[in-house]
Amino acid sequence: MQAEIYRPILLSRRGEALAWLSTGLMLVGWVILLLRGQDVPNFAPYMTIFLLLASLSISLGNWVDRKSVIHLGDQGVEFFNGLRHVTLTWEQVQQVEIAGSTWGNKVQVYGDLGHFNFRALGEMKAYGEVKGRMGFEQGDLIVEKIIMNAHLKEVARDDNRIVYAQT
Repeated sequence: MQAEIYRPILLSRRGEALAWLSTGLMLVGWVILLLRGQDVPNFAPYMTIFLLLASLSISLGNWVDRKSVIHLGDQGVEFFNGLRHVTLTWEQVQQVEIAGSTWGNKVQVYGDLGHFNFRALGEMKAYGEVKGRMGFEQGDLIVEKIIMNAHLKEVARDDNRIVYAQT
């Protein structure tokens, strides 16, 4: 098998910018009220903390997406996303779970030495029009190659989930 490297589709950073802008505007509002000697509304600290946490979460998610890589090779599969690094030989891959989702199938790969998950290609639609794409564009191909090379067989299936495992 020729070594292959896969990266996810990167989302627009507009949402991240909007979250940070909202946080900044909230802080500016605080400063203006304090400089004018007016009371800050009771909800303001909670809203600011919420916006700050949302901004941090979105930024972390975007950073992780930009670092994500799946490497398939002769020896096995390697996953890296900046926070998690898992390397499994094909013999170590024990199970693959695929769960259906509105925005691309969620895939979990379990092995002797760890596990990782990723999202296959998903499209975000509004009024029947595709507004964005996310996940690994060739996610279904990645899953197929992992299942084939690890010699997994389907062991369970229901309405929203398929499980492949060693038999």
